Amino acid sequence: MIANVTTEEAHAYGTRLFQYGDPGDKLYIILEGKVRISREVGGMGEEALAVLGPGEVFGEMALLDESPRSAGALAHERCRLLVITKDAFDDLLFLHKDLAYEVLWSCVRMLATRLRETNDKLTFLSTSGRF
Repeated sequence: MIANVTTEEAHAYGTRLFQYGDPGDKLYIILEGKVRISREVGGMGEEALAVLGPGEVFGEMALLDESPRSAGALAHERCRLLVITKDAFDDLLFLHKDLAYEVLWSCVRMLATRLRETNDKLTFLSTSGRF
């Protein structure tokens, strides 16, 4: 069923998948390879927020809240990605509620994990005097 709403993309090392501020029109699932999520930090240059591997999802925030991308994504090595567009995601929500529920619940768990990791990093930075 999920194959009906996805496409597959292959990207070479160094390919920019999207950058900060781009429209959030796709959700990605990594099949093979690694993707680096990063953001420009004033006075420091590009800061890697995460390096994601097979089975991990990215691009979901902009798709869920329809805001521009909050970070950029770059192929950290050659990768194959499963892609769900915003339109296909909306169709999934309307036509296949059970599957949409599973996808959304997976996104919620992942976002909760990432929020915990961010909180841990902020705590470390504030207690180490770097914040």
